[in-house]
Amino acid sequence: MTHPLLPQLRAARVIPVVRTSDARLAALAVEWLRGAGLTIFEITLTVPDATGLIRALSADPALTIGAGTVPDQAAAEACLAAGARFLVAPWVDPAVAQAARAAGAVSMLGAMTPTEVRAALAAGADVVKLFPASSAGGPAHVKALRSVFPDVAFCPTGGVDARNAPDYLAAGAAFVGIGGRLVDEALLKSGNRAGIEAAARDVLGLKQA
Repeated sequence: MTHPLLPQLRAARVIPVVRTSDARLAALAVEWLRGAGLTIFEITLTVPDATGLIRALSADPALTIGAGTVPDQAAAEACLAAGARFLVAPWVDPAVAQAARAAGAVSMLGAMTPTEVRAALAAGADVVKLFPASSAGGPAHVKALRSVFPDVAFCPTGGVDARNAPDYLAAGAAFVGIGGRLVDEALLKSGNRAGIEAAARDVLGLKQA
């Protein structure tokens, strides 16, 4: 059975992956990207006090907030308690998927090979995160996996940007995760809101395509 949040993620086509060296920059990235029209965000647990940021952002009903780079069950449960609607791990961890399911959240577990995709599905993943997508073979790798797993929702991340995202989507990705220029720490530190907004417009163009 498809999770009710998946149609929203598919319609968005892109999930901004917020990974910065401090929570203030992460919050700024969300503020600027939201101003440009984006409303779904993955806050990675590599951001200091990511759980606190997830709690603050999740208080806004207009935003859909998830947690990324979730390392284990304890972290998963902390993020879910803070309001995370989806959990992302770059590997297969059944405990993360189980915690998400118990809370009614989406789980995205990482895989690269057919064996790993099967393991992610067996663990209860709603979405299979293909990471790192670019070094695994890019859109061609997505297309190859889709031929074996036609009903699986794949989310490639790692080296995905507004220029190559259409190729990933055309290859069969359900949606993609993008960090890079969309959450460029140098632009955030320098106050270059226009640069972040330009990247957001590129992404929103994908949504309308």
